[in-house]
Amino acid sequence: MKVPEQSRFAIYAFGIFFTYFLYGIVQEKLTRGRYGDQVQPDGKTGERFTYTLALVWVQCLCNYLFAKGMLTVKPQKEDTTHTGYYAACSLTYLLAMVSTNMALRWVPYPTAVVGKSAKPIPVMILGVLIGRKSYSWTRYGCVLTIVLGVILFMYKESQIANLPTETTGLGELLLFLSLSMDGLTGAIQERMRAASAPSGQQMMLSMNFWSTLMLGVAMLVTGEGVEFIQFGLRHSEVWLHLFMIAFCGALGQLFIFLMVVGFGPLACSVVTTTRKFFTVLCSVLLFGNVLIARQWFGALLVFAALFTDMLYGKKQNTATSKKPPPSDGKLKEEEKKLTS
Repeated sequence: MKVPEQSRFAIYAFGIFFTYFLYGIVQEKLTRGRYGDQVQPDGKTGERFTYTLALVWVQCLCNYLFAKGMLTVKPQKEDTTHTGYYAACSLTYLLAMVSTNMALRWVPYPTAVVGKSAKPIPVMILGVLIGRKSYSWTRYGCVLTIVLGVILFMYKESQIANLPTETTGLGELLLFLSLSMDGLTGAIQERMRAASAPSGQQMMLSMNFWSTLMLGVAMLVTGEGVEFIQFGLRHSEVWLHLFMIAFCGALGQLFIFLMVVGFGPLACSVVTTTRKFFTVLCSVLLFGNVLIARQWFGALLVFAALFTDMLYGKKQNTATSKKPPPSDGKLKEEEKKLTS
């Protein structure tokens, strides 16, 4: 039985929201917790897990094995996507992630929030310039409104206290690099969809294969791989946390690639951007925290933009259904909605 498009979007979006919610909880336990009972130079008890490259490498390896298992159980048509696309896409994805993590060392929290929330903008721009996509002005307006609403909701003035008055601009440059890499990743994925239309599992398999190789080389060069293994031998409980993170990350990434294949990188970037907004909003509502007027206005913008895009998509689909089907039998990408 074929699942309707709106239902598929809702399933993929919920899968991304739920799996990465659990992922965030376990990741915080891993990165902010302490292992062992030895007193450290800072006077606190227990070691901290600081091996970022190793953490991402474990996730990419498990994602690769997860996708390999799915394709073994349920084989699909041969993936004819050029290897260069996957290698380039993996490189830009890793550069975006590393640049964001490095930028947080030099930029205040509000700047980082603006950078992360603006991800759909370069995805859309470079999707047009490189990915050969086209969007209506209504879609541009909806995406920009969502980004603005998320920024207004997430911005916290209290986080800029006690910061140095002089900045080098390195953090902002890294954020710009991260956004550019996000846009290139989306543009390359659009070219892949147009050229060979790989499935979500195939895209997940190949991208994680290249990411695992690249990160493996980086770990050997920096020596982090040896330090990571030694840390794991000292504190065996860290492997359980890594397994839980890898499992949640594998499921979440599967939903992300299914979203990219079915609805495009722009729709995926909008979902991942609003995921943080809804996570914080649910936390606020559950624990009774007070929202200021700016945050309520930001929330209103997000919901208004999502609702507008939903209505726009329905009207467009209705109008299109009255026209004769295209000669090539394929749906135009513009008929894909960003929201269910």
